[in-house]
Amino acid sequence: MVPFLLAVLLLPVVLQGSAQAQTGPRVYLMRGLANVFSTGLDALSDKMRAKGIASNVYEYGAWPQLAQDAVAWSKAHGKAPVVIVGHSLGADAAVEMAERMTALGVPPRLVVTFDPVGVTQVGRSGGRFVNYYQSNNGFGKRLTTGPGFSGVLVNRNEDAAAAQGLDHFNIEKSDALHRDVIAMVQALGRAKPRPKPAPVVTDPAAPSASTGAPVVSGSAPARPAAETVSATLPRPAGSN
Repeated sequence: MVPFLLAVLLLPVVLQGSAQAQTGPRVYLMRGLANVFSTGLDALSDKMRAKGIASNVYEYGAWPQLAQDAVAWSKAHGKAPVVIVGHSLGADAAVEMAERMTALGVPPRLVVTFDPVGVTQVGRSGGRFVNYYQSNNGFGKRLTTGPGFSGVLVNRNEDAAAAQGLDHFNIEKSDALHRDVIAMVQALGRAKPRPKPAPVVTDPAAPSASTGAPVVSGSAPARPAAETVSATLPRPAGSN
């Protein structure tokens, strides 16, 4: 009877832990100036929701409160991944929110910026940063890494797409870039296979263990340090 009662009492805890382990990413999207531009982020959020991804759009000035909310949510859900997406001033805020979250102990897993205008350097933050920008539209900026950055930064230049009409005011509306972002977010929710243990290799020329001689075993090579150097990957994209 006692084991049965103990199992009943522990069942909610087990179920809660299982639910947390299965929690997918949560996406925070931040609009630009006056909270009336960057409507492409609303469309991106709708596309994510249609695919079962939790997402909401916010005013860029709310980033300090959003950082607190994101950290609390992630901790409550077994360190579930947080994604930040921003356009223009919202892109600047996305970088600041990422740095604040890192300072609070839970860095975002992915940060996507569309044409940041004021913030040009990512400081003390973890996570993967992907910056879509144009250097020829008078607004967009390329991001660099600063002291304390421990993540990965990729700059994707969209200058060539200006010929198809892409600019600062519609870069966040591009269907092609939306597909890229959704694919990156979906990848965070996929379970990663556990690494196989390094095989034990016995030197056939060595004496057997029964003789008391040592057995030679192989080990997996050391993992490389986290990448901190930014990369630029040009790739034109169309727009709505």
